[in-house]
Amino acid sequence: MHKQQLNGGWIAATVALALLIVGCSGDFSPVPPIAPAPIPDPPVAAPPNILFVVIDDVGMDQLELFGFGGATPPATPMIADIAGAGVSFIDAWAMPACSVTRGVMFEGRFPLRTGMKAALGPNDLANSMTSPYAMTIPKLLSTRGYESAMIGKFHIALPGMNPAGDAIAHDLGWDFFAGWLDETGDPASIDTTAGGVAPPGTYSCGFVPGGHLAHGANSGACYLGDGSCSDLGGDVHTPGRSCRDAGGIFEPFAMCESPPPERLDFSRLNAHSVSPVVYSYPDGSVETLPLTDPRSRQFRASFAVDAAAEWINARPAGQPWMATVSFASIHTPLVQPPVDTRSLASVASGDLDCSSLVAQRVLSNLMVENLDLEIGRLLVAIGLASHDDEGGLVFAPESTDTMVVILGDNGSLGSGVKLPFDLTRAKGQAYQTGVWVPLIVAGPLISAPGRQVSAMVNVADLYALFAEIAGITDVQAEVPRPIDAVSMLPYLADPEQRAMRDWNYTEVGLNVQAGGVINGPCIINSCTQIPNIQSICEDNNGVWWGEGTAASVNGILAPEQGFKFCSEVLDFVTSNGGDAFDIQPLVSIAIRNEGFKLVENTFKDCISTPGSCVDDTVLELYEIDVPILTPWLDREGDELPLDALSATQQSAFDELTERLAALRASVIDCPGDGNIDGVVDARDLEEWERYATSGGGSSVYDLNLDGFTDELDEAIILANMGRDCRVAGG
Repeated sequence: MHKQQLNGGWIAATVALALLIVGCSGDFSPVPPIAPAPIPDPPVAAPPNILFVVIDDVGMDQLELFGFGGATPPATPMIADIAGAGVSFIDAWAMPACSVTRGVMFEGRFPLRTGMKAALGPNDLANSMTSPYAMTIPKLLSTRGYESAMIGKFHIALPGMNPAGDAIAHDLGWDFFAGWLDETGDPASIDTTAGGVAPPGTYSCGFVPGGHLAHGANSGACYLGDGSCSDLGGDVHTPGRSCRDAGGIFEPFAMCESPPPERLDFSRLNAHSVSPVVYSYPDGSVETLPLTDPRSRQFRASFAVDAAAEWINARPAGQPWMATVSFASIHTPLVQPPVDTRSLASVASGDLDCSSLVAQRVLSNLMVENLDLEIGRLLVAIGLASHDDEGGLVFAPESTDTMVVILGDNGSLGSGVKLPFDLTRAKGQAYQTGVWVPLIVAGPLISAPGRQVSAMVNVADLYALFAEIAGITDVQAEVPRPIDAVSMLPYLADPEQRAMRDWNYTEVGLNVQAGGVINGPCIINSCTQIPNIQSICEDNNGVWWGEGTAASVNGILAPEQGFKFCSEVLDFVTSNGGDAFDIQPLVSIAIRNEGFKLVENTFKDCISTPGSCVDDTVLELYEIDVPILTPWLDREGDELPLDALSATQQSAFDELTERLAALRASVIDCPGDGNIDGVVDARDLEEWERYATSGGGSSVYDLNLDGFTDELDEAIILANMGRDCRVAGG
């Protein structure tokens, strides 16, 4: 602008001088004035890119940078450096389970609106998955020219019960997907055969350990999926683990031979090390990699970083993008990450028995530390940061064009919870340990970095934040149904910003399965119905009591058909001389204001009323706060007596119960409205027909929830034709 002003002045002076000279000659003829050069409008800056990093099962209790981590906190210097260069939110709530949180943050709507209320499993109908008609964040950002990618864990829909199949990411708005569409949405069980080289149960960590351990070896042949082979041994520490890290199968005490031994089985999934990788492209096409492909045999955290960096670095200059890098760490099964030779604990972990609860806590720390390294590697790989001579992160986000957001998707799993948090009230429940998560934001839109924000935020608010980063100022105006997201951007711009949210909400419950089936009971210290299949229960060192159980008590076998509810298991166990155990709620909801928290837990009581099971709902009120170092946690025994509340406590109880009732009342059942536009009309018939004639299985138009999209669902549409639900709520 300064140069333009000088040039304009120079032009004006030149014109004046020319007029003067002509006039003095006596031969005056008007000279048309020369217009000053137009000053162009300043270029409109492109909106920032968005790098959204989701870490799995890492609650607030894990991280020393927030003042926690217990007696042996995992080292997270990269995440700490990012937090130091950005803003840390120290009172952020997620939902108590992974799919539920993901559904909320990508749609900006609480679970009671989306229908996704639990971690998705293979038996859950499409009705409990993110709807293809939802205004997901990639769809919303596409209106501002953004390209969006999802890398890693998906888990807001599963292909088995979804008509989109492996194209579900494209169906929900992402231009690109590279990651895992596992049957359960989470890593497979550990392959205790280590690729077929031993009988099941031999290798608890999925690889051949060192020779000083049972069935171990200090030398052998490492075969890769392409048929190549290397002899390992000598100075290679735990060659079986090194072979696993390279994507191979280790044949102990052997030399390479051609062809490879027939018993080697490259078709076996193996926890975080061998995974079903799917690529989905902008044109809707899908590529499923064979399990012999090196990318399918790469440790999940490393694959996510490599795939994300490849996509991000391929974006054209000036093209805004949002990349969600959704790690599967530290979700069970916990295993050793790739060897970090700088860490004695990492090297020594090759000797662990992964079925041991003690080992699980060590592995939890190692997986968090590996996550930290991978997040740092990602920022360096895409040019947002560099490493100094000592390996530290050099990160100046204010000079970049990318906003970085790091989120824990729910509280930690109980077996890995760090004191002073409550391991009995962790992931899967609406207590603080289950929903209080780390949230960090860094980037060029932040004023006064290196600070903490103590205001309440919810993962739903990230939907608003991403929209605001893209330049959308009125998010609700662009979403055709009510959202629960509250603005977050003011916290980044103004260190003095007052709280935008005066209440918070979280929920976990039951997804919809055909015939009213629910997840079977699983005893992991207490009895829970969060694990959606038997293998997930057992991966968490649990005992399965659902269909197909082999459990027993004092030599008395459980019925072959198993039990439907935990209370039935409790009755069976105690009636046969076993010890009683706690039961986790089937539905756990919490709502809070600045000083108090109301928890509503619902159990199924099959004991008090013989021959039937009835709902048993329990309300608990807590005084709650989240100061660093001394959190007021909602522990058992700390609930306030509801029949003897003070005036202040009673007022809080009344306020929270009324707010919860109002939230529920804002959700109006709209039978027949499969495309969630609020009306039942001819479009619903057209969409129903599309699903009914292209397979007829589970879909959002399976309106009677029987697992089929058929004429019974058409009848529901016809019976409600003309219904308008928009005036009543979302």
